[in-house]
Amino acid sequence: MKILSKQHVLRWVMIAVSFLIISLILWNTYRFFQKFKEEERIKMENFSQAQIELGKIIDLNGNISDFPLKIIQSNTTTPMIIENSEGSFQSKNIEQHSENNQEYLRKLSLKFSDENTPIEIIYEGKTLSTIYYGNSDLLNKLKYYPFTLVLIFLLFSGIVYFYYKSSKTASQNKLWTGMAKETAHQIGTPLSSLIGWTELLKKEAVNPSFITEIEKDIHRLETITERFSKIGAVPLLKSTNIVTATQESFDYLKSRSSNLISFKMNAPEGEVLVELNPELYSWTIENLVKNGIDAMKGEGHIELFIQTTDAMVLIDISDTGKGLSKKLFNRVFETGYTSKKRGWGLGLTLSKRIIEEYHKGKIKVLHSEVGEGTTLRISLKRL
Repeated sequence: MKILSKQHVLRWVMIAVSFLIISLILWNTYRFFQKFKEEERIKMENFSQAQIELGKIIDLNGNISDFPLKIIQSNTTTPMIIENSEGSFQSKNIEQHSENNQEYLRKLSLKFSDENTPIEIIYEGKTLSTIYYGNSDLLNKLKYYPFTLVLIFLLFSGIVYFYYKSSKTASQNKLWTGMAKETAHQIGTPLSSLIGWTELLKKEAVNPSFITEIEKDIHRLETITERFSKIGAVPLLKSTNIVTATQESFDYLKSRSSNLISFKMNAPEGEVLVELNPELYSWTIENLVKNGIDAMKGEGHIELFIQTTDAMVLIDISDTGKGLSKKLFNRVFETGYTSKKRGWGLGLTLSKRIIEEYHKGKIKVLHSEVGEGTTLRISLKRL
């Protein structure tokens, strides 16, 4: 327990450190974006000042200095629109076909004013022009970078959540496995006693048919013990006549069910061999038949039909119960799903696991109609 506790603490420390690193990256990216935006602003202010200085130089001696021109010409990335005192627009670093489209430039200037505060060029108390500028391509790309990091953060959070959930599920599965094995062990003690008492009853003047039925129930308890002991372990498969294995489980349930339920089984004559674990397979048949009995509320008709193809064996189990809507065809196999007031919703889940994981077959709802009944199908490879 101490080792597990250390591992648990270490895992959460790693998760906390990872979250801290991602948070720092997000914060630094945001700071970098704001700093870059400030530098863009400074660049545009320098641009406006250069235009003022250029105007001064021209006014004084008619010559143009190289320095302000270089500042003006150096801006090749930031899109901008210059509105003169007469309301006419000129553009720089914007698509060529838009340069002379005054209406387009006017609308774009409004958009730029939302992105960044316009800069007025004032000379001798008079506003000569107004500069509207947008974000450069690099700044636009950086603008979406934090969202990408947030998405990564969310994905990472999801991975952590599912990791924690799977760890918790694995822990619960381990607990259930331990409980199942302990149950098998606990059943073993009274079972041995019952076998002894049965042998004593055989020596007394007891109706032999009673002894036979008691022995059937003892065999049933032995089967249940065997099933629980196999939980958590890889089951051993062996060549088995599926007709006989199915018939035994079907007949046992038939003999111990209400007379209001009629049972019918159709199967091919002769052996039909399949790689099976008989104990787990019989558990599946019992789960499906009992599921049908519950759906009929103790009155109706259960039919089991075995048919074969060259490669497959198909086992259909039909009931005349309340049926299912199509949207529930897959959901009925989910852990915890049940339509009964009392039930854990494990029967069909176990059946699916036994057939698909252990026997590499398929199980599905073949057909169902609300108020008419349901047919479940098991498909297994034939030897």
